[in-house]
Amino acid sequence: MASRRNVRYSSLAADDNDLDYEGSQYDPRFYYTPKAFDKIPWKSIALALFLLLLGSFLLFLSYFVLTGHMAGEKSQAYGLLALGFLTFLPGFYETRIAYYAWRGANGYRFASIPDY
Repeated sequence: MASRRNVRYSSLAADDNDLDYEGSQYDPRFYYTPKAFDKIPWKSIALALFLLLLGSFLLFLSYFVLTGHMAGEKSQAYGLLALGFLTFLPGFYETRIAYYAWRGANGYRFASIPDY
């Protein structure tokens, strides 16, 4: 069984706090922005745009095969549809992050995009 310790705590004096002279809290950990945040990952953005365009192209091809505007079997259209989704979704996601980071939206930075 744990014993109860008899420790008397005293409150800090009024001048022993983390406030600066103007009365606001300043913590340099939250205001530090490394140079890596300013670097634009051009290769990753090019890859994201390529995946977006390739996925759109494959989705259009699968649509045209499924509707009968192009020759092909349904199994080919389903394969193109699956490949289209697999390439479109990551391309759209990374392109959206790059666009919002370029526009300066809160919570979006180029550092969120992996650099290759």
